[in-house]
Amino acid sequence: MEQAKKRILTGDRPTGKLHIGHYVGSLQNRVKLQDDYETFILIADIQALTTHFERPQLIHDSIFEVAIDNLSVGLDPNKVTWVQQSHVPAIHELTQIFSLLVTVNALRHNPTVKTEAAQYGYDDMTYGFLGYPVSQSADITFCNADMVPVGEDQLPHMELTRKLVRRFNDMYAPILKEPQHMLSSCSRLMGLDGNAKMGKSLGNAIYLADSADEVARKVKTAVTDASRIKASDPGHPEVCVVNKYHQTFTPGEYENICEMCRKGAIGCVACKKLLTESLNTLLDPFREKRAYYEAHKDEVRDIISTGTAKACEIGEETMKKVRDAMFLTV
Repeated sequence: MEQAKKRILTGDRPTGKLHIGHYVGSLQNRVKLQDDYETFILIADIQALTTHFERPQLIHDSIFEVAIDNLSVGLDPNKVTWVQQSHVPAIHELTQIFSLLVTVNALRHNPTVKTEAAQYGYDDMTYGFLGYPVSQSADITFCNADMVPVGEDQLPHMELTRKLVRRFNDMYAPILKEPQHMLSSCSRLMGLDGNAKMGKSLGNAIYLADSADEVARKVKTAVTDASRIKASDPGHPEVCVVNKYHQTFTPGEYENICEMCRKGAIGCVACKKLLTESLNTLLDPFREKRAYYEAHKDEVRDIISTGTAKACEIGEETMKKVRDAMFLTV
């Protein structure tokens, strides 16, 4: 008998189109994992509201953008289950139950929450923002996920999830699965402006949906070695954003590009042109798939609704066990 695949859960907040940093950090790994794991991709629209509650239309529109971004890079709707978070009652019910098992102080001291609160300028956090890690724990456990691919910044959330699961199982009944993390080996891609983070709100990103001309225009703005005045001046690739992109997107030529830069054998304009070619070679097949799905949005809607219906059934099975364990059944 064929052994059942382990289940992974991952996802995105729909607050705009996804960029090449998302591809490097997460999406390309999802494509690799979809054949070996039963994959659930959560479109986390409720969590998006914790930082964008005043812009519901953006979130609504971005649900399609995020789904199409995932589909365009090679996620197969026959292998992957897409889930719209707001439409799964089990997530909300389990979030409420988990909120009883964690203190406000524990959430306030979560390093990821503290970092994001500073990023958004939240001196006084809303209840929803402070509690979004609890919601994430419900996202993971409602479907009995075995593994969660994460970056290092998400490890505190995973530890909270495991603590909540252990506490629930010890207090009521051992029915919830304790998930494990799958740490991403990909480094974070910095922004074109040299900022340590490429971000939707920072204006320093190349989007998966960008045209070839848009990519060329954006690459021209990328920060390079400020000490180089002439193309023949020796360069310092270690301080150049374009060079760091070459390391990721032109790996076969990376060492040669570094050597030419140090010798002044290639100028910044030519180096940026090479990068533009590499990026557009990567993005061209994505653009072709994107064009198909943008012309067939009803198909995208069906993919999301079908996956969400499946998630609702799984979640209800989980919650029946939870309610029984907590004597919440009549």
